[in-house]
Amino acid sequence: MRAMRALAATAVILALAFAGAALAAGDAAKGKVAFQQYCAGCHGAAGKGDGAMGAAMNPKPKDLSNKAFNGSLKDDYLVKLIKDGGAAVGKSPMMPKMGGTLKDGDVADVIAFIRTLAK
Repeated sequence: MRAMRALAATAVILALAFAGAALAAGDAAKGKVAFQQYCAGCHGAAGKGDGAMGAAMNPKPKDLSNKAFNGSLKDDYLVKLIKDGGAAVGKSPMMPKMGGTLKDGDVADVIAFIRTLAK
């Protein structure tokens, strides 16, 4: 029985590891297209938080091109933020839920693009 539990736990760990690897393998070029369509209005085309709609927000959208800030954002956090909106992670409720619009692969692509913004 213990062996079966250990095997099941190992399978879960491997599945999570492969899911993380798949997320990291997002296509930044596809992500840029989605980012421009759904995110740039607030975050700006270069992710600096200077989008036209972001100018009227308080607090302002964060600068995703800031290397230290960008690097501090974990992939699982970004997935939750993008899919469930800002309020789901204690951020601005102005950030909409995109889980109904973007599929998991699209979210991975957007995250891959966000990573390219860090200078």
